[in-house]
Amino acid sequence: MNELWPPPSREVADAIRSLCQRLLTETDALVDTFARPSLVAQKDPALLADASLVEEDWELNRSDLVQWLTANVQQPGRRVEPYVGPRAMAYINDLVSRGIAPDFAGAWRVALGIGWRRWLEECVARCADRDLLVGVLDVTAQSMVQYALDSVAALRQAGLTAAVGNADAEGIALIQLIASGAPMAEDLAERRLRYRMARWHTGLVLWIDDPQQVDALDEATLAVRSAATGRTALVARASATSRWIWLSGAGAVPDLHHVEQVMATADGVRVAVGRPGHGLQGFRTSHQDALAAQALVIRLGSDRRFTAYADVELIDALTKDRAGARRFVINTLGSLAEADTALREALLTYVQCGFNATRAAAHLYAHRNTVERRVSRANELSAVKVEDNPAHVAAALLVLDIVPDIVATNPS
Repeated sequence: MNELWPPPSREVADAIRSLCQRLLTETDALVDTFARPSLVAQKDPALLADASLVEEDWELNRSDLVQWLTANVQQPGRRVEPYVGPRAMAYINDLVSRGIAPDFAGAWRVALGIGWRRWLEECVARCADRDLLVGVLDVTAQSMVQYALDSVAALRQAGLTAAVGNADAEGIALIQLIASGAPMAEDLAERRLRYRMARWHTGLVLWIDDPQQVDALDEATLAVRSAATGRTALVARASATSRWIWLSGAGAVPDLHHVEQVMATADGVRVAVGRPGHGLQGFRTSHQDALAAQALVIRLGSDRRFTAYADVELIDALTKDRAGARRFVINTLGSLAEADTALREALLTYVQCGFNATRAAAHLYAHRNTVERRVSRANELSAVKVEDNPAHVAAALLVLDIVPDIVATNPS
């Protein structure tokens, strides 16, 4: 690459080399300071929603940092050529195939700002001589800014290369549109994907943490698809480390025992499963559930191999955001969510009092018969019956008690 500024003096070069050697010992901690802010700066909801892609973005940031530090150990203060390795190229291919176009320039702008401040602190702490400090900062500022510009250009070129050579891009981009909530005619989706939508669907996300185990991921995907007796399967390569699967059939309750069996023997492969849903909307919501379960497992650092969203929805809803909590309340309470407040209050108090109507009546200053009548009516309206899952019912009622307008279409 053409050099755009004079080489540093020997003294400045030695200082830069020493600084970079030290920072190479704490690269993960450095990446953690700017990875999330730069990810948000890319302004793509589909990227933020997929935990596997988030992980790959973190790895890309780490690769970029190590490349600059290593190059400055070898040739301090010189222009650094970006390196788009096989893993980074696979990540770019995944983004292109799903129609995701991150703002890499915006991401680099944020990362560079945070990284420069950390570099400045290190330089000030290690360079006691004023002239040496000025020399180091002068040359490294040029090197960092040019590296950012060259890297953005390299990522854009990689994206163009991926767009030209990706045969599956059209189908996966369509799936991405459906999954993100874009309006889509059911018959159009069926024709383009050659997959029936007017059925019950269960969305699954299979993923690995180690890219070296991709063979195990593909074997597990094939096993899940092959063992789905009586059901049609749609498989999409979502990223280098994850696969999206939809299993469809006439019944609403699929038998996923075979999936658990596959995961028990698939080394390093994990799966998240959404709740069944019908039609195009069910295709979308079951997939969103599976993504949410995957994100929860990764967020909480769990090592579970099989996670059904129905089993962790309570944890997810109460540790994430308002939209998730709203869905949890509606799915759990059904019509009860918008029924008379007295009914909900009676049912919640009844559960909190250990299913003792007498104690509940005392707490509510009401007659026992009145409380029993309200509890019975509330349980009739609730989608999930209190005897089947009292924890979910109580949690949903508590959310409504804290945020009464959460189920409103346009809460004020």
